[in-house]
Amino acid sequence: MDLATEFGRLIGPLRRAVLRTRHAEGLPDLPEAQIELLRALQETGTATPGEVSTRLHVAPSTVSNLVRTMTAAGLVLRTPSAADLRNVHLSLSPTACDMLDRYDRVSTAALREALQRLSPQRRKAIETCLPAIADLIRALAEQPQGGQPSSLTMRDSGPQRLTLSSTPRSPT
Repeated sequence: MDLATEFGRLIGPLRRAVLRTRHAEGLPDLPEAQIELLRALQETGTATPGEVSTRLHVAPSTVSNLVRTMTAAGLVLRTPSAADLRNVHLSLSPTACDMLDRYDRVSTAALREALQRLSPQRRKAIETCLPAIADLIRALAEQPQGGQPSSLTMRDSGPQRLTLSSTPRSPT
């Protein structure tokens, strides 16, 4: 089996195992598009729907539909612009901030526990490959798929931590 096939087969179960940590904390099972929007707002603080659309590489109507659903669910706040009342600024609600913090805390703890069960050599091997995985995700994000680049990228935050991000960061 070649590298791409083997890697592709491993990613799904890894992702599902990490996502199961949501259920352990009693967190809602949100669609990925909503999570990406929340992560974008978490990074920026506030943004206009147009800025979110650009950042996530999705159509403005997609952002409008997501925001409508997420506002009704109490996850996103819409604040009219002081400069132009036709525009709004989006931000995370306290509920969304708490939910993301809880999810991060639980998933980090689960990953940390699983990593501790591995040998030091295996942990080092995983740590060593993180920058390459981040590069692979950036390459996939830049690859056209149906005319649209993928919106999910990974930002390298050091050897110990990689965080989901909706905008690629140039390598340093």
